[in-house]
Formats: sequence, C-alpha cells, structure tokens
Amino acid sequence: MTISIGIYVFDQVEVLDFAGPYEVFTTATRVAKASQGENSRVFEVFTISRDGKPIKARAGLVVQPDYSFDNQPLIDVLLIPGGVVSAELARPKVIKWIQRTNAGTQLTASVCTGSMLLGKAGLLDGLSATTHWEDTAELQSMFTNVKVVTGVRWVDQDAIVTSAGISAGIDMSLHLVERLASRELAELTARQMEFDWTENH
Repeated sequence: MTISIGIYVFDQVEVLDFAGPYEVFTTATRVAKASQGENSRVFEVFTISRDGKPIKARAGLVVQPDYSFDNQPLIDVLLIPGGVVSAELARPKVIKWIQRTNAGTQLTASVCTGSMLLGKAGLLDGLSATTHWEDTAELQSMFTNVKVVTGVRWVDQDAIVTSAGISAGIDMSLHLVERLASRELAELTARQMEFDWTENH
C-alpha cells in the first residue's frame, strides 16, 4: 500500500523544513525499490500551495507546487513546515484547509513553526508539542492549553507529530518512516542520505 505525503508550501517557507522531509520520503521509496523490486512504492510525495502557483521560499528559492487546495489528491500524511508563518496564520482559508485535511489523514506533522499553524487549527489542544528553540515561548503564549516541550527533536502524540527546527524535520521524518513502514527502511534511508539520525532518548 502506498502512503501519500502531502507537504504544504507557502511564501517564506523555510527551505529545509519542506525539502528535508521530501528527501527522506522519496529516498525511502527509492531504497525500497532497490531492495524489494521496482514495483515497491512506499510513499508518494507531493507539494501543495493555496492556488497551485509558484511560491517564493525563504531566501528567495522559487518552488512550483504540484497541486492546489482545489485539485490535491487524498492525503494520508499532512506535513506543515515552518518559516515565516505570520501571513499564513492570518489566512482563514489555510487554517480551515488544515482542519479539513487533517480530518482525513492517518497523521498530521509539523516542522519548526509549522506547529503554530497546527495550534491555530486547534490540532494541538491538550497535547504536547515542540517547535524551534527560538519560538517555544511564543508557541506556549499563543496556545496556553498546549504543553510545549523543549530539548527534543520531535514529539509524537500518535495522530499529531511535531518537530523542532529545520534539520529536526529530517529526524522526525525518519521516525515517521519507521512508524509507517519499518525500522529497517528508516535506517537504510538515513544511511543512503549519509545522515546521522538523531533520535529522541
């Protein structure tokens, strides 16, 4: 069974926040094909923006999303990266889309300040969560009913998984490969990427 990973991208998104997880899930599929045969397709990964038009990520990288809110496929895992999220927090259409999409996912995850968008959508209520170390105090002040955890790479609350900043999204994504596929595939993916996987201990 193929698991679809939908990654939201927006103007001023942090590049590694979305590109790191994208690399993990696509590499995991490539590794699985190499070991299990060409027909093995573990993850299908795609990007989504509000209108499907190109977005300009942080530092000016232009990205052409695969889909818009109106034509996206079904999403098994929704991933919300961070970056400068103030404009996205002020868009009711984005918050409602996150709520609506989350209702049909196996799990929803965030990287860095993407947790603020999950909080705004009400998905962190009563849960533990994390974000970039620079933004933990703001996350706690914005969402007082969330237990903000510091000093960890990610926080897994079953249907909601949040990670700390930037490169921590790669660690979290490898954890999700383990959860959704296998420990072996996660380890092989980290090795293929030559990435020193930092786990939560």
